[in-house]
Amino acid sequence: MLKQLYIKNFTLIDTLDIEFKSGFSVITGETGAGKSIILGAIALLLGQRADSKAIKHGAEKCVIEAHFDLSRYGMEAYFKQNDIEYDATDCIIRRELTSSGKSRAFINDSPVALGMLKELGERLVDVHSQHQNLLLNKQNFQLNVIDIIADNGKILSAYRETYNRFKEAERRLNELQEEIERNKGNVDFLEFQLNELENARLTEGEQEDLEQKSDTMSHSEDIKSALYEADKMLSAEDSGIVGSLKTTAAALKSIGKVLPASGELAQRTEICYIELKDISQEVSTLLENIDFDPAELEAVNNRLDKLYELEKKYHCDTIGGLIKLRDDIQGKLDNIVNSDDALHDLRNELAQLSSQCREQADALTRARKKAAKQIGQEMLGRLIPLGMPHVRFEIAIGQEPMGHNGQDKVSFLFSANTNTPLQPVSQVASGGEIARVMLALKAMISGAVKLPTIIFDEIDTGVSGMIAEKMAQIMQEMGNNERQVISITHLPQIAAMGSTHYKVLKEESPTGTESKMTMLSQEERIKEIAQMLSGSDVSAAAINNAKELLKS
Repeated sequence: MLKQLYIKNFTLIDTLDIEFKSGFSVITGETGAGKSIILGAIALLLGQRADSKAIKHGAEKCVIEAHFDLSRYGMEAYFKQNDIEYDATDCIIRRELTSSGKSRAFINDSPVALGMLKELGERLVDVHSQHQNLLLNKQNFQLNVIDIIADNGKILSAYRETYNRFKEAERRLNELQEEIERNKGNVDFLEFQLNELENARLTEGEQEDLEQKSDTMSHSEDIKSALYEADKMLSAEDSGIVGSLKTTAAALKSIGKVLPASGELAQRTEICYIELKDISQEVSTLLENIDFDPAELEAVNNRLDKLYELEKKYHCDTIGGLIKLRDDIQGKLDNIVNSDDALHDLRNELAQLSSQCREQADALTRARKKAAKQIGQEMLGRLIPLGMPHVRFEIAIGQEPMGHNGQDKVSFLFSANTNTPLQPVSQVASGGEIARVMLALKAMISGAVKLPTIIFDEIDTGVSGMIAEKMAQIMQEMGNNERQVISITHLPQIAAMGSTHYKVLKEESPTGTESKMTMLSQEERIKEIAQMLSGSDVSAAAINNAKELLKS
């Protein structure tokens, strides 16, 4: 539940730091006093998009922070899953907005994405404003109410998983059929391309080898000349380097006994002689084997020209690209040949998933119809005491094509009078009747979902007197059932039912108009409710009436 709310520099609020209690609380104040500002701050805290214009004029930063007690709501797994520190008795969520338009969000002092703040916020607080009454016209809302009451979470999750697999198989089947149709018209062309690439007998690395061979053969005369010169310098009988080194080594070796240092020089010279002799032999071998064959060079260049032509034609940079293209074309032709088998397998898979979807959708329908009867009966039990003695409320469930939520089309039907036929609630119910219907639905939903805090923003619109008192009793009952209920109201009958009473008011200060919120004492409550009863001139009768309301 919400324990504390801190707001700094938000529109007309300079600083607000207020504690909230468990059970049923009420917030009152004149129109324009700033109740909507506080709701706006809470909405930002719950992940709503921020606007730098919301920052108080002249301030650089706005901060909104709330402390929650989660000890009774089993939310530890959520924090562990998102790697956020968990404190069951003091969960802190904070939103900061700067005048430059930057926004930051924190959960227990850990920076988080706005989406995560919103996800957690939806688990902590439900704010019911007047525009939410429009949800009664939305089929998804109506279906969601039924699924919550029916506890269809697991069934719906299993159905959606199967349905997603079904849609994926359907997509793959359509793609395969389209590909087969495209390829069938191109079979001759694909076979021509495959034959051309196969007849080319492509080999990885062949182009590099041929290019090297062509370069060598094209410079054969230069190569021969260089090898001849090197061979002559190394092995000529009179002046060759090899012979000279051998003579040098022998000379040094002959004086080894009289000049010991010459022995080491002789060894080093012999090593050079052996290495150069080996080099000389290899040069001679290369010279003997080098041969220029114009026909062979022409054949190599012709082969290269063919490879270059294929690469240009098929927009490939390498032989490897041509080989991949050849294999891809072969794969397409294989798919065409084997298309009947692939289509058969996919159609079988699709049929099985369709059947599984249908079974799970039927299970959802049965659960929803059962819950619809339960909701209809319970709604009557809640609406009749709210001043609608002849009310009828039924849920019609029809069938539609299978979709993300199943195969059911839902409509909440309503009639407040015996002589009025049942029609969709959003079309026939008045504003006050819709408010009572929504309150009854929220009461049921809150019994099925452990939501820590529920805030009602003027849900009493269009009602008064005894009906308002009955609505307050419902909210009081909700607040006594392990949750916190806060109602923003203009009705004294509802204000008197709260166990805690807060007032929002505007005050003038040296810096301008400011909105403030305070928790009222018993005496202050009497005065506030009396003022709600009689207006600005509080009479003794209004004071006594306020005391009676609070006493009752």
